This record gives sequence, C-alpha cells and structure tokens, in this order.
Amino acid sequence: MDKVPMLAEGYETLMADLKAFRAERPVIVDAIEEARAHGDLSENAEYHAAKERQGQVEAYISDLESKVSRAQIIDPTSLSGDRIVFGATITLLDDNDKPIKYQIVGETEADAAKGRISYSSPLARALIGRSKGNEIEVTVPSGDKFYLVEKIEFI
Repeated sequence: MDKVPMLAEGYETLMADLKAFRAERPVIVDAIEEARAHGDLSENAEYHAAKERQGQVEAYISDLESKVSRAQIIDPTSLSGDRIVFGATITLLDDNDKPIKYQIVGETEADAAKGRISYSSPLARALIGRSKGNEIEVTVPSGDKFYLVEKIEFI
C-alpha cells in the first residue's frame, strides 16, 4: 500500500476526527434502537435516517483508519537542501512580482486560502524538484500561470 505523506498536525487532525466518529457510534446505535421501538420499520423515517448515518460514519471511520495506518509523518524542520520537496514553504513571485507563499502538504491538510497546497495539486507537482531562481509554468483552470521561485524554507 502507498504511504500517505502528511505533517504531524495533519496526522493529529485525522486522529481527532477518527476519535470523534468512533464516539458517535454508540449514539447512532441508541438512535436505531429507539427508532425500532416505534414499530413498523418500513415507514419509520427516524430508523432509516439513523441507519444511513451509521453507514456514513462507518465509511468515514474506514477511510480515516486507512489514511492513519498508511501515514508517513514528515517534519519539515528536519529537511534541508536547495530543492523543493514535500513540507517545504516556497515564496513565489507571480507575473506582477507579487510574492505568494505556499507550503506543500498532504491532501487532507490542503487549504489554499491558508497557503497550504496538496502535493498532488498541479502547482505543487510543477514545483517539486525545482530550485530557487527557477521559473515555473502551471496550467490551471483559469489558464496558464508563470511563477519565479524566490525562496525555499523548511519551517
């Protein structure tokens, strides 16, 4: 099975989510039992809603357990070098010489609004392996973008 790279904080978030969904299991079982007590299950909306939620929670738990078991936790502060790798924080200059800062993180940690992009995103794939001073061309839904790698940090 493939490892799932992530930062320690992403791993902690997954573990917290997993704990929360596991804690929801007994609540759902109680809701199913209560709905069964109301009688006819064929037209019991509460029963069907509880069973549907149970299926969703079990799917989430299975997915989270899979990611946690395959997690490869990477500490960016232990990395160094002049090439962009997973965990690096990169400062780019766009066409207008406006600086933009991104950190390459795992898929579950990505949040572009916070400057965290997934290693599988088009921009991150274009950046990985590049060095300071390299020009990057990325095709995104809004068109082609050009960047200059200004700085690589491991923070």
